[in-house]
Amino acid sequence: MTALEYAVSRTADLGGPTHYLDFGGPADAPLLLAVHGLGGAAWNWLALAPLLRAHVRVMALDLAGHGQTPAAGRPTTVGANRRLVDRFIREVAGEPVVLVGNSMGGLISMLEASAAPEQVRGLVLVDPALPRPMLARVDVRVAAQFAVMALPIVGEAAYARRRARVSAEQVIRQSLTLCTVRLDRVPTDVIDAGVRTINQRSARDFPPADVIKAGRSVVQRMSRTPQLRRAMASIQQPVLLIHGDRDRLVPVAAARQAAKRFPSWRLEVAEDIGHVPMLEAADWTAARVLDWLRTDANLTV
Repeated sequence: MTALEYAVSRTADLGGPTHYLDFGGPADAPLLLAVHGLGGAAWNWLALAPLLRAHVRVMALDLAGHGQTPAAGRPTTVGANRRLVDRFIREVAGEPVVLVGNSMGGLISMLEASAAPEQVRGLVLVDPALPRPMLARVDVRVAAQFAVMALPIVGEAAYARRRARVSAEQVIRQSLTLCTVRLDRVPTDVIDAGVRTINQRSARDFPPADVIKAGRSVVQRMSRTPQLRRAMASIQQPVLLIHGDRDRLVPVAAARQAAKRFPSWRLEVAEDIGHVPMLEAADWTAARVLDWLRTDANLTV
């Protein structure tokens, strides 16, 4: 079976249409809810979820302004999407979940665990947005992209111009090239699913401003280091921190710093892997997640 054949596409009304993929799994197993990063979507979990579904239930949602979830009048900021995740857990999942978050999704997952601990059984943070160590090396290309995004009007115009010039496949491949060490490690059918996600949606319902506002919100949150660290310190649930040692967006030094600050967190470093281990090293990631669920999280899987 291809990755997409494992997933059932569903939509819930959570103040507006909210799309998610339901991968199924054993009825009495713990539920994992996967939360993608900036510019990503539920399809980002298509390589990992099929490797987990024999042991746990898996869902992956599209945040507002991403994937197939239009903003539909809702804000697309980190805080607003944290509240969307909270509402999804309460109204769709109907039970506490293990949050699995990548990049911006990792940041949102940490904030949800802090704000609503009764809804979160544990955290799997996959290259999450973390406070950057002072001397950590900055990738010039990544820094330039975020600098453009930060500029009012300019950021929206640049994003719209790029989208008009290139095909959906080029958008996906360019993004994954930045996020991986080797693009050829990402399954072709997963890339195809990402392309279909873009091609199937209306440009009118997904204006560039939605993603730009989300990106600016991430930058703003990351600039409030003391506030973010207080939220991280309040997390009482078990945490698995997975990080690629060649991540260009969030340096592995940030993960090592977090693990040192919070010694109860379990750190697993993926060698020669970039920002999206769940796509570039799905088998390795699945093995670490399942082991952690059985041991540190003390869940039956």
